[in-house]
Order: sequence, then structure tokens, then C-alpha cells
Amino acid sequence: MNSPSWGRKIIHIDMDAFYASIEQRDHPEYQGKAVVVGGDPFGRGVVSTCSYEARKFGIHSAMPAAQARRLCPQAVFLRPHFEQYEKDSETIMTILRQYTGLVEPVSLDEAYLDVTQNRFSTRDPVMLASMIKQNIFAVTKLTASAGVAPNMFLAKVASDFNKPDGLTVVWPEEIQNFLKDLPVRKIPGVGPVTEKLLAQHKILTCSDLTSRTEDFLYEILGKSGLELRRLAQGIDESFVEPNRESKQLSTEETFTKDTKDVGFLKKKLEDYAKDVFSNLKEEGRMGKTVVLKVKYFNFESITRSHTLKKEPADWKEIYETASDLLERKTLAGQKPIRLLGLGISGLSTSKSSSFNPNPSKPICFRTPTTSYS
Repeated sequence: MNSPSWGRKIIHIDMDAFYASIEQRDHPEYQGKAVVVGGDPFGRGVVSTCSYEARKFGIHSAMPAAQARRLCPQAVFLRPHFEQYEKDSETIMTILRQYTGLVEPVSLDEAYLDVTQNRFSTRDPVMLASMIKQNIFAVTKLTASAGVAPNMFLAKVASDFNKPDGLTVVWPEEIQNFLKDLPVRKIPGVGPVTEKLLAQHKILTCSDLTSRTEDFLYEILGKSGLELRRLAQGIDESFVEPNRESKQLSTEETFTKDTKDVGFLKKKLEDYAKDVFSNLKEEGRMGKTVVLKVKYFNFESITRSHTLKKEPADWKEIYETASDLLERKTLAGQKPIRLLGLGISGLSTSKSSSFNPNPSKPICFRTPTTSYS
């Protein structure tokens, strides 16, 4: 079907259980088994991802690895092999760019493509999505799910519909029907807090959102309420940006024991500040907003930030700002902390450097090493 009302044609590619699938591919003895990639299941690490066999037991990403072990003691627990994951990611992104120059990597295993104009001069985006999936599998032996839609938001939601190895199409004339019963939690950016707040007002689906006035949504959610209403109507004017640069560089660490030791936490912040500043200088980028992340013993997570008047001249400025945030804006010393993170956001090419970074490299998220978002 080639709808004349397509307008833009966007494909969202999302690899299926990427890390775990690579491990199962490279180790045939893991195929068909519950595979969990992440931290130590006998320690305090968390799950990065898991195979679909493991998900049947209720295991999911960001879950404590120890909890995953309790849910499925027979699971295969593996530490991440990032070098291999990055290698496969680069291969996949190269495949995607064979179809169009408008490819925006979001992470190692996820990307948007604008195929309105494409290298095959094909008008049918569904056929292109199918070709891409087949191409990825032929080269990597990994499956991908795809969403095809007139905008990025709808394509993202669609790609998650029939995992694994799915292909879901949102035809332009079917947008409202596709969205009407979609739970609000499926809208990217709606986390547990926002979902709970909306539920208090009996807003559970996209149709519930669109039935409320802009004034009402602004009152309870501010500007984000207006954006959510637009998305619930299927309106998304964002464009695929092939050279999108990461906006934040950060590092974080989950400790082996919860701690109230402020001296220990400050020493960690000093190490993080040196690491972040060094990485940014090497890339020729810098930002002015210092971001502190804290996760308490009960998994309550908070972020605190402060924007400097100008870019920090050295790591000490970052450390001093983060240390001040820790003392004044958190319960450090009073409430045990299990995770601490530090980053710089609002990144741009540093005025003090002529280095030209390569933003097209796939974005890599790691813990406790440096990450980009």
C-alpha cells in the first residue's frame, strides 16, 4: 500500500535485546536460555538488558541483578562486552546509511531514518523497512524491529509493538485509530511520576489526553503537558538529524555498599570531575551546566543542577559546584546513597579548541564509565 498522504516517511529501527542477542549469537550454548547482561547478581549491579527468555520471568533492564537472580536462578548472567556491541552497532549504522543519508543514531541499538527520499528511489517505506531488517539479519544474524510512520514519535511507538522481529506500520489515515487507546505510558518521556499524576486525573490513554483542554494540562504539567497533548494527537514536527550531537557527558557508579560518608562521596566527585573534564577537553567540547545524580538506598533517584556563568576552566570548578550541590541539595550524610553520578550538559564545541568532533559515531551508554545522552 502506498498512501498518497504520507508526507514524510520515517522508519525507527530498534534492535531486539541487543546485548543479550549478541551473546546468544556468539555463544550457541546460550541460545534458548534466559540470558541477563549486566552487573554481578551476587552484588549490587543492575541489569543492562536480557533475552526474551529471561523477560518471561519478569526480568527487565535497570532491575537489580540480585533480584533478577531470585526471579530466575537458572539464568546465565554475563558482564557486558562493549567492544563487541560497539562493533556490531557500527556495522548496523553502516547498513542503515546505505538506504539514506538521513540516519540519526539514538543509542548503540536504535536509530531513526528519514526515507522520504532514499538511495533506492523507492516510494514504499514499508518495503524499505523490510529490506533493512533482512539486510541487518543477513550481515549480523541479529533481528531488528521496525516502525514505519509519518513522524518520529509514531515510528518510535510502532517499533515497540510486535517485538521481537516486528514490523508495524502507522498509515497516515490510521493515526487517530492507532493512538486512541494507546496508554499514556507509551509516549516517550512519560515516566512513572508523570503517569501517576495523569492517572490521578483519570488520564490513562491518548484519547483521554486529547479530551482535556490545553489550559488544564498546562496547569498540572506545565509546557510538557501541551507537548504531550500534541503527541497524543499524532503531531510531531521534529526532524531526523544525522549529525545530532550528544547534549550531555556524564559518569556514574553504583557502590558496593550504601554510604552516608560525605568524604567518600566528595572523593568520588573529584574523580568524576577529572574524568568528565578530561573527556570533554579531548573532544573539544564543553558546557556550563553541572548535573549531579544521586540514587538513595531505597532506589529513589534525584538530579540536581547548576549553570555556571561561563564554561569551567578546569575540573576543580566542576568538582566545587557538584560538591556544593551534594551538600545543599541532597540528603548526603543523612540518607544512605547507592549511586552517584556527575555530568556536564548543554554541550557545544568549546571556544578554546579547534577540534571538530565526529557526532555521527553511535552514542554509548555505560555504567560506571562515561556516558552520553
